[in-house]
Amino acid sequence: MTEKDKRDQGRWYDANFDRELLAERMEAERAVFRLNALAPDQVDMRRKVLDGLLGSLGRDVELLTPLNVDYGYNVHIGDASFVNHHAYLMDGAPITIGSHVFIGPYCGMYTAQHPLTAEERNAGLERALPITVEDDVWLGANVTLLPGVTVGRGSVIGAGSVVTHDVPAGVIAVGNPCRVLRPITDADRPQ
Repeated sequence: MTEKDKRDQGRWYDANFDRELLAERMEAERAVFRLNALAPDQVDMRRKVLDGLLGSLGRDVELLTPLNVDYGYNVHIGDASFVNHHAYLMDGAPITIGSHVFIGPYCGMYTAQHPLTAEERNAGLERALPITVEDDVWLGANVTLLPGVTVGRGSVIGAGSVVTHDVPAGVIAVGNPCRVLRPITDADRPQ
């Protein structure tokens, strides 16, 4: 079994020294470098690079640069979503972003989990757990999503929050660690 196979099964794997994974990350870094060097009005070229980099990219997605990913192919973004500047999508495991999702600047989604013991951590071990952001979610600026979390449909995560556990659908959640503040109701509609 390869290190990539272990990674894809959510098992501990050699993330730092495996030649296959290092080569894949370097390929993604080159694509990200090309993307981030393109002018904002080079729309067709930006889409071409993104289509080659990401696992899937829906229609009418606006993704502002700079962007960073580890592999790219584990990132899936639905239709009409918006990703603001300086997103880092650490995609050792799949990161699935639904449709009509708003992602504020400096958001980080981190699938990697490292051992708590120094010897194993220094040996390069990690495991990767998937992250899911369901449709119609808004992540404020500087939101951090940690390994294995799901943010439920229509929820809003306040700026600066660190999401350590799943967030249910239709709520406002804030803080470090992120906690549900209250449900979103009709009283929240603009008057």
